[in-house]
Amino acid sequence: MTAPAELQAALSELLGDAQLSTQTLPGTAIKLWLIDPANMDRCFSPEETRLILEEPPYWCFCWASGLVLARWLAEHPEWVSGKRVLDFGAGSGVAAIAAAKAGALEVVACDLDPLAIASCQANAKLNDVELSYSTDFFAEADRFDLIIVADVLYDRANLPLLDQFLSRGRGALVADSRVRDFQHPLYQRLGVLEACTWPSRLSFAMSACTTPSAASSPCIHQTQPAFIVHPFFRSAETDHEHFPLHR
Repeated sequence: MTAPAELQAALSELLGDAQLSTQTLPGTAIKLWLIDPANMDRCFSPEETRLILEEPPYWCFCWASGLVLARWLAEHPEWVSGKRVLDFGAGSGVAAIAAAKAGALEVVACDLDPLAIASCQANAKLNDVELSYSTDFFAEADRFDLIIVADVLYDRANLPLLDQFLSRGRGALVADSRVRDFQHPLYQRLGVLEACTWPSRLSFAMSACTTPSAASSPCIHQTQPAFIVHPFFRSAETDHEHFPLHR
């Protein structure tokens, strides 16, 4: 199967020997176009590191929180079945695809990065599901039953988004691995699960570094953190907060 030309060209600009391949995510029936780890088990040159850090190709990985969220939705389809769902910061589209497979009435994959949108489109086709697409969350109307979010809190500047998610949907389901001391009055912990970024041998040094090292080139590494799923719902009748029991 030939990789999507636009995505392969973009990846090749960053890493000339990198290739996309279809990969089935562990513990799911979802396939994605992701970076092939076969020839990536190496250190990057300083120039490659610079390009990766300047334009990180988040869309060519299935980040661990996205994988956790996809598994959660497959095991708990009642969260999305028959509902209108928006996947914020969709990346590869893994959570959006999982929601569609779980019976969502409508799923919008939302991401600022045009390449992420192209990735979502290619991966939706690969999994034979239909998605809609958006590049501007705040242009969307308050019409969604659920906003799903995975691994967008890596930058603490994004924490105010936790309040803003509820401006476009009645509920929010957030999977995150970066904020160890997560506390928010509107969110309640639903569960703690484990997964790793896929391909598991790759997570790019970009996930752990902010600038290239002058002494040595960062090498690809893997992590296996814990994940927290945080739900919140807004009452349709009173518009007040309440925390439903899920277990």
